[in-house]
Amino acid sequence: MENSPLRPGSHVPSIDLPVLAGGERSLFKPRDGFEWMLTVVYRGKHCPLCTGYLKDWDAKLADLKALGVDFLAVSADSKERAKVQIAEVAPQYDVAYGLSVDQMKTLGLYISGPRNGIDVEEPFAEPGLYVINNKGKVLIMDTSNVPFARPEPTRIVSGVRFQKGLEQEFPINGTHA
Repeated sequence: MENSPLRPGSHVPSIDLPVLAGGERSLFKPRDGFEWMLTVVYRGKHCPLCTGYLKDWDAKLADLKALGVDFLAVSADSKERAKVQIAEVAPQYDVAYGLSVDQMKTLGLYISGPRNGIDVEEPFAEPGLYVINNKGKVLIMDTSNVPFARPEPTRIVSGVRFQKGLEQEFPINGTHA
């Protein structure tokens, strides 16, 4: 795996992680029946803001499905820690766990250590959001170093709806060299 950060317009790396429902999922490859992929990286069990954010995304799942967009949430938490938080969220989407520090770096995420949270055991990823188009390229991405500066789900769904509704492929923003 390369350690250069992911950028808009780039092809996504292959990162497969276990999911709480069993088996593995690719972070950026939509399941059959979907054209695009939306992956949200959340901080983990120690973050109550993440719990609310994950619930917000669950409320938007029907809108995403109608647009042909698959959804996956992921954190660095262990399976046991992820289960505790996700039981409170009760989402209708898959949740992956075990994101490594090297994978966080590849994704261009900010990384915090155990001192940056309460009840934190290992380094963890700060929030990230990635929308991958049907060509396997990063169309939209957002990373933050804090949990209270994340894109609002309704705006992301509207942006995806706009992008998918274009009659011709529009250049990906943020790619001017």
